Amino acid sequence: MGRLVVQQVNIVGPLPPLNAHLAKSRSFIVTLGLLTAVAALTVDLSLPAIPAMVDALGTTLSHGQQIVGVFMFGMSLGQIPAGLASDRFGRLPALYAGMGLFVIAACVAATVNDMGLLLAARFVQGTGAASAIVISRAVVRDISSGKDAARLMSLMTMIFTVAPVIAPSIGALLLARWDWRAPFIVIAACGFGLLFAIRTNLVETHVPNASQHPLRQLVSSFREFFSHRQSVFGLLLLILPPAGYMSIIAVSAALAVEMYGFTITQYGFIFACAGLSILAGSAANRWLVARLDIMQLIQLGVLLIFTASAQMIVIAWLDDAPFWWLWSCVCLYMFTIAILMSNTTVLALDPLPKIAGVASSIIGTSQNIAAASGAVLGALIYDGTVRNATVIMAATGAITAGVYLLRPLLVPGPLVHHPDELARD
Repeated sequence: MGRLVVQQVNIVGPLPPLNAHLAKSRSFIVTLGLLTAVAALTVDLSLPAIPAMVDALGTTLSHGQQIVGVFMFGMSLGQIPAGLASDRFGRLPALYAGMGLFVIAACVAATVNDMGLLLAARFVQGTGAASAIVISRAVVRDISSGKDAARLMSLMTMIFTVAPVIAPSIGALLLARWDWRAPFIVIAACGFGLLFAIRTNLVETHVPNASQHPLRQLVSSFREFFSHRQSVFGLLLLILPPAGYMSIIAVSAALAVEMYGFTITQYGFIFACAGLSILAGSAANRWLVARLDIMQLIQLGVLLIFTASAQMIVIAWLDDAPFWWLWSCVCLYMFTIAILMSNTTVLALDPLPKIAGVASSIIGTSQNIAAASGAVLGALIYDGTVRNATVIMAATGAITAGVYLLRPLLVPGPLVHHPDELARD
């Protein structure tokens, strides 16, 4: 399954990062970026099909909307096993297994006539998609560290951002031309395309380590992750912002349409502005990473997110604001997400080159839990007021800034980097 390009060699002293050229391979990086977009593509392509699917399968809208929740739940549960499998057996075998499972489940979802089976297929899809997200981050750590890794993360985020911007429109066009199954068929076809891209463009970047019992290895990896203060600090900065932006996304349609009187079409453009803000943040981060070190970039991200959240606190206190002011704060928050996510992910993974798979899965699972919690809490407390629509985003940005200010206590020593412990030919 793919070409193994790493070997264990008995040499005294550090080994040179011979596979650093992979970080400059366009096809390699584009494939990793597409893998990170699997979840967004799967969710956003299927959203326009939900009403027609509900009518065709004779179920309720609330039942049909569960295709999003069960997919995300499956993805949350699948990340830790995917990360452990990639550390034990190699990145490519785990990636083939996960994406193969994704494709099979996608084919089932596109052909069944029972809502229960469709939900089960979506859950399995999510489990398979988890491998794409976890392993793509782990591969970046395998082949790079520090600024090089931050640059790659920015490129991948730019590719990932395109999916939520264009996927709903593509899904709507497919639905208008054919029926509700068309977006699901395209999702399956994308899965097949990604399997081909993996086979063509990716190579193995990790020396498998299955010397321990799986459970013992997992416990050991968790212990190592949480023993590094730098990794814990990075994790804390990573999990708070998603809770904020998912809380506003969960109520954004009601906020824009019901409270401010925009049409559904206008809401689509408004929502796209948030996605484009992430794209702009990724482009800015890619430019800045050559000029600033990682902690300077994180400091910039924290300053920007606090600027957005401080205004949100004022808006929540006033319980009123012009829509342009409110949504510009949301877009600034999303712009900052791209800067913070790329650099704090690198910060958290840098000390852990040998367990990058499990470390990536810890990050991903924590982010999913935080994002889901933010979305659920945002929907629960929303009562048609500006205050309750914005308070969670305001709080998470402020708390993120507070965590950064505690850095001297959380990470008192110098940052840890292992630039020599990369994938090797």
